[in-house]
Amino acid sequence: MAKARRRRVRDTWKEKEWYTIMTPKDFGDAEIGTTPARDPELLVRRTVESSLRELTGDFSKQYIKLFFQIRNVAGTTANTEFVGHQVTTDYVRSMIRRGTSRIDAIVNVTSKDGVKLKIHVLAITIKRAKSSQQKFIRETMEKMVQNAAKDKNFQELIEDVLGGKMASHIYHESKKIYPLKRVETIKTRVIEEK
Repeated sequence: MAKARRRRVRDTWKEKEWYTIMTPKDFGDAEIGTTPARDPELLVRRTVESSLRELTGDFSKQYIKLFFQIRNVAGTTANTEFVGHQVTTDYVRSMIRRGTSRIDAIVNVTSKDGVKLKIHVLAITIKRAKSSQQKFIRETMEKMVQNAAKDKNFQELIEDVLGGKMASHIYHESKKIYPLKRVETIKTRVIEEK
């Protein structure tokens, strides 16, 4: 019986190089990780996740996940661009209780500098609201998000969303319709860049 020749397995790890992933200037040019790749071109369009706590050091922002997409590679540095954020599902679940109403408003907006975004705002009432009140709150939320986007450029809009300023404005305006427990911008996504 002929012996099967042993094939040499090529170690692809040795061919790879490590690249440092950096956030955009607007997020403080911070290092958010490293990744291996055989060819820097393979990194382009790869999405990287980080939490707002990692960038700011504020532990209360642990539940906010940020998404960055690698745009280009210079040397061993991979430069990224902000493409969206999301609040963790367990945080959203912790806000919702029995006997309350969950009101979602998903709005497509364009910032002053032409960036198209999808913004998802969530409001939770203290007690169950009537469907007419829910509809009115949803319309108010949509209108306020559109107005905020019209007046601000992309960077200012993202700062308002992540800092909670937008949610705070919506809360103070919408609670006049029906008492609210909480308003949170739970998701944003860049649809199209300028």
